[in-house]
Amino acid sequence: MEHHPPTAWLAEAASAAEGEGPGLLRIVLIVMILGCALTAWFLLRGYRRKDD
Repeated sequence: MEHHPPTAWLAEAASAAEGEGPGLLRIVLIVMILGCALTAWFLLRGYRRKDD
């Protein structure tokens, strides 16, 4: 197995990403942010006190 330096790997990944366009990254970021927000809401709602 041959060794690839990290700079060559990054350059190859950057050139491959150019064909995808900015749409894929935008979708991934939006889904990630929404997932984090929903997870935070789900976890934090259990800490709410109910004063009945």
